[in-house]
Amino acid sequence: MAEKVSVGLLGLGTVGSGVVEIIDHHQDKLMHQVGCQVKITKILVSDVNKKRDVYLNGSRLTTDAYEIINDPNIDVVIEVMGGVEEARGYILDALKNGKHVVTANKDLMALYGSELLAAAVENGCDLFYEASVAGGIPILRSLVEGLSSDRIKKMMGIVNGTTNYILTKMSQEGREYEEVLAEAQALGYAEADPTSDVEGLDAARKIVILGTLGFSMKIDLEDVRVEGISQVSKEDLEYGKQLGYEMKLIGLANRTGDKVEISVQPTFVPVSHPLASVHNEFNAVYVYGEAVGETMFYGPGAGKLPTATAVVSDLVEVVKNMRLGVNGNSFILPQFEKKLKTADEITAKYFLRIHATDQPGTFAALTKLFAEEKVSLEKILQLPMKNKEAAEIIIVTHQATKRAYDNVVSRLRDLEVVDQLASSYRVEGEDVS
Repeated sequence: MAEKVSVGLLGLGTVGSGVVEIIDHHQDKLMHQVGCQVKITKILVSDVNKKRDVYLNGSRLTTDAYEIINDPNIDVVIEVMGGVEEARGYILDALKNGKHVVTANKDLMALYGSELLAAAVENGCDLFYEASVAGGIPILRSLVEGLSSDRIKKMMGIVNGTTNYILTKMSQEGREYEEVLAEAQALGYAEADPTSDVEGLDAARKIVILGTLGFSMKIDLEDVRVEGISQVSKEDLEYGKQLGYEMKLIGLANRTGDKVEISVQPTFVPVSHPLASVHNEFNAVYVYGEAVGETMFYGPGAGKLPTATAVVSDLVEVVKNMRLGVNGNSFILPQFEKKLKTADEITAKYFLRIHATDQPGTFAALTKLFAEEKVSLEKILQLPMKNKEAAEIIIVTHQATKRAYDNVVSRLRDLEVVDQLASSYRVEGEDVS
């Protein structure tokens, strides 16, 4: 094997700069791990004249990606430029040229992961993407290697730092969503257009990747039921606390038998559950395995150096495979055919906040409706509203099918004694079923 592994870097933004910094500063560690020098020789940027804080250590900047992709001396391409279609084309061409690829691109892997991994196998190359989910948390390698002998039943993840920051501040400080969102944007935790984060799209892409690996089943983005946090109110969080819950935006992948459910939605979890104590921009993934039981992976879900650490860890794995001559053998086709649960097969507990007429017979009408749909009630909290003719009723159900619960919600909206169904959320984390 050569005395040096040459790397081409596509992108020199926050993560790209972190990759350069780690490779430069940790060269002795890398030498010890892989037995040779690892050097970034070319970097794709949009403007070669832009002033940068990162020390490039002899790397040459280019605005032409194909100076990297077609360079016969470059062994590994690291893609941290973002975007989907352009990055997809670059990675496919790099693989066709026999170059191993490391990417941090969750959007790309959620949409085209199967195609890219197949191309990697066809060309005898590695394609690793640990940094695409939960930043510096080594969750993907843990699923593929550490838990490879187990059968994963369920994964619950806080995999978006922006929404976790917002919900943490709303819960701890009693503030409204819009106010905290503006603060998150000012601090750089949220984009100017926060839609991808707050409407659950970012988390959905990550749960697709987790579900595909954890269940060895090809999960697609359209399989995910997605709901964001933009409608969550501080009153929801306050009532949840009274009943012993914290709210998190949860990416859920749940398997029963040979059928799965994949979703992203604001979810109440018991304050005693480990996910309830994951605050601010931190991420965590809770995994239930048949053999191992319950495990949780926790850490920074984004950021320059945490994400770059995951990228460089993948690079180390590529170089080790190069030295062993086993590149292109890590990808295993999904073992199982995808089978999604129906609404009659999805079961959960639910939290409802109802504004109802405060008069005799109201509660009887509500309980009659729930009984007719075979949805039993576990917790009930009733409080008067400022309007003395109305009451706020908080209900947590026992386990119910999604079909039955959807019927309840539909009928509640038409019930004469109900003024408004103010909110409705799933409750998770109290059992494994």
